[in-house]
Amino acid sequence: MKSGKIKWKQLAICLAIPLAVGALAAFLSRGGMEDYKTMYKPLLSPPGWVFPVVWTILYAMMGTASYLVYTSSASPERIRRAMTAYALQLAANFIWPLLFFVLEIYLVAFIWLIVLFALALVCALRFGYIDARAGRLMAPYLVWLFFAAYLNLGVYLLN
Repeated sequence: MKSGKIKWKQLAICLAIPLAVGALAAFLSRGGMEDYKTMYKPLLSPPGWVFPVVWTILYAMMGTASYLVYTSSASPERIRRAMTAYALQLAANFIWPLLFFVLEIYLVAFIWLIVLFALALVCALRFGYIDARAGRLMAPYLVWLFFAAYLNLGVYLLN
């Protein structure tokens, strides 16, 4: 941040964007969780209620990270590149549940998840270069995406 003061309007917008993307994706794929309950799943699959809780926390962390980058004193070009990576990974994130839950194309969803992981990694690295806290806030998301890839591949192989 340029100053030590929290810019509440920017923070609210930065939090609202990923939460809205997640909420819209969840709304559009809501029927898929019912199907998910009946699928064969790999070991370590959490109960269904865990997913919205974890995703809400992760989206809030992403939004906070984007706020730290957006309000940083880094060069406008560096901020633009980081926020472009953020927007791309957020768009890819939005598409994944549609591929998995709505279209039920599990192998394509798995491949998409690998692309999403790569985009999120680039985003986390760019964020971390601008503000180390922002990069650290993205780390749990990367871990969750890795775990999601395991679950996705397991569903593909078992069903």
